[in-house]
Amino acid sequence: MALEIKQSLKLSQQLVLTPQLQQAIKLLQLSQLELVEHVEQELLENPLLEEEDRSENTSSKSELESSEAEGNEPNLASDQTKESENPLEQIDWENYLNNYNDPGERMGLLSSNEDLPNYENTLASRENLFEHLHWQLQMNNLDEAETKMGEIILGAIDEDGYLQESVEELSQSSGECLDFVEHVLEKIQQFDPPGVGARNLQECLLLQIRQLPKGQQAPLQKIVQEHLNDLEQRNYPKIAKSLKISLEECLHLTKIIQELEPKPGRSYSTGETHYITPDVYIRKMGDEWTVLLNEDGLPRLKINKIYRSMAESRGGKSQEKDYVQEKLKSALWLIRSIHQRQRTLYKTAKSILKFQKDFFEKGINYLKPMILRDVAEDIEMHESTVSRVTTNKYVHTPHGIFELKYFFNSGFAGREGEHLASESIKNKIKSLVNQENPKKPLSDQGIAEALKNSNIDIARRTVAKYREMMGILPSSKRRQFY
Repeated sequence: MALEIKQSLKLSQQLVLTPQLQQAIKLLQLSQLELVEHVEQELLENPLLEEEDRSENTSSKSELESSEAEGNEPNLASDQTKESENPLEQIDWENYLNNYNDPGERMGLLSSNEDLPNYENTLASRENLFEHLHWQLQMNNLDEAETKMGEIILGAIDEDGYLQESVEELSQSSGECLDFVEHVLEKIQQFDPPGVGARNLQECLLLQIRQLPKGQQAPLQKIVQEHLNDLEQRNYPKIAKSLKISLEECLHLTKIIQELEPKPGRSYSTGETHYITPDVYIRKMGDEWTVLLNEDGLPRLKINKIYRSMAESRGGKSQEKDYVQEKLKSALWLIRSIHQRQRTLYKTAKSILKFQKDFFEKGINYLKPMILRDVAEDIEMHESTVSRVTTNKYVHTPHGIFELKYFFNSGFAGREGEHLASESIKNKIKSLVNQENPKKPLSDQGIAEALKNSNIDIARRTVAKYREMMGILPSSKRRQFY
């Protein structure tokens, strides 16, 4: 068969993600703090964008009152935006400013500082474990070689206080003999906090036991050296029999061991507290629930008048005018995208409030099963849009701060036909564990039977799965003998 070249016409349709559409999708996924950072960056890069003075443009009270009296939702414009060849006509500026300043949808400035972090949490960073150990190393009367070896050892200690390299590896990397490395390591293991520089849990506990009264050290050391697995399994009778002591005395000794610190460096952890800023506030005002968007710190954008007049003028150099036109389109699209994001977030939050009203009224136990499709059909948007707008977004409720994704979960059918969300069942399991007798904890089967008494019929393996997801130990390890 001979090869030949042919020309043919083909008509097809395909979806192309333009840079503007990609930007709109990106804005949907940003949290409130990330959106503020993105807008501030755009203000620096685009000369046509300006931050609007909040005191200059405010919506008319009479217009807002008439809108509320007619039962219209605030700040929800039509989804259809007319396109025009002139980019200035792509948005209704007067309508945009009125809607953008509408207090019915904006959270505005918080009336109190109850949600702000404490002053102590804004101070300079605290001393970490390495700095604390290095200070002690400098305070000890060590020669130059010991100090140098000590600094190498400190560099191999992790945040929990454990030595991550063997003595052989430290000897090879430093060029010192094994006995010298062991000698310096023993000095560091005497530093504060007790147990630092240990190579495993057993050694960590033994280092801390050395600082206890001498009369207690021998039996405690024997338990840690010979019965660490029995201690983990709470096999106290076996430990008591091996040590030839009474069960009461064995329980007293194991209680001392349980009070030791398995991670000595925990108190010097440099992990900073990360505060969550809610994107939405849902509060009850009177007898009605209200959805408020948190836009604190979010600049209100407008177009620079000078550049706007340049874009409208017919004169000027073509290169300058093309540049202004390009930046103008970018600025208008950003404003529209932010406006659309806020509207979508508002409608999504209002739909969640509609489906989960019992949760807001009564608490977590009344959370209902819900999927993305429920909200998507209610607000007439695609599921992917709802998924994006609920990503990394948090809502402040009377019962605490929750991620918007929290309200979407699977469920089980109760005996009386009602539907319960999985999060609600997890909360009931947690409540049962908190109320159990510490000496006789509930097994997974016991929890399943207790839930059946509350008209929740789930299998024992489901209880075990939820218990593990919440980090709750099995009954054998929750049991307390004293």
